[in-house]
Amino acid sequence: MIATIRHKNLRLYFEEGNGSKLPHDQLAKVARILTALDAVSSEDDIKALGSGIHKLTGNLKDFWSIKVSANYRIIFRFETGDIFDVDYLDYH
Repeated sequence: MIATIRHKNLRLYFEEGNGSKLPHDQLAKVARILTALDAVSSEDDIKALGSGIHKLTGNLKDFWSIKVSANYRIIFRFETGDIFDVDYLDYH
């Protein structure tokens, strides 16, 4: 289950369905990702989300990343069965 979302516009979309502050062409994929993350209860569930997901290294070593588009990723931490610190980043 998603416990915390860092990105305020992503939180607005998740909690209220208001995606006006996010790229319109990415809303459907973002919605699918958030729905999938909200259903996660184990690391195996995360790995089952598909090939666009991987664990990060370096300063973000505690985070996982899911590809939204060529430039954008949703990152998050998984701890004790819940998803924390969900963020929406432009990698480039």
